[in-house]
Amino acid sequence: MNPFESVQTCLTKFADFSGSASRPEYWWFAFAQMLASSVLSAISPLISSAIFLVLLVPSLAAGARRLHETGRSGWWQLLWLLPVLGWIACIVLLALPPRVATRPSPAMG
Repeated sequence: MNPFESVQTCLTKFADFSGSASRPEYWWFAFAQMLASSVLSAISPLISSAIFLVLLVPSLAAGARRLHETGRSGWWQLLWLLPVLGWIACIVLLALPPRVATRPSPAMG
């Protein structure tokens, strides 16, 4: 998935907290959000704050979908509220590869 498709997907699924998001989809969107915030904060902190608020729900939705792909609940994003250690834990969880669904073993008997 290229960067433009990733951003477009995250913005079209802005309030969809179900399903999953691939690593490229999430990280390209996070990169685009960080880049836009950096550029706009140099222009005007007020505009940067407004963009942050506009992109808050889409970024939470993309994070929840990304965590679903790793086999975790979207609630793990609450770790962002813990300074430093929570941030590190969140980044690690969001960077994990997708969890491979295991087939149930046949019943012995």
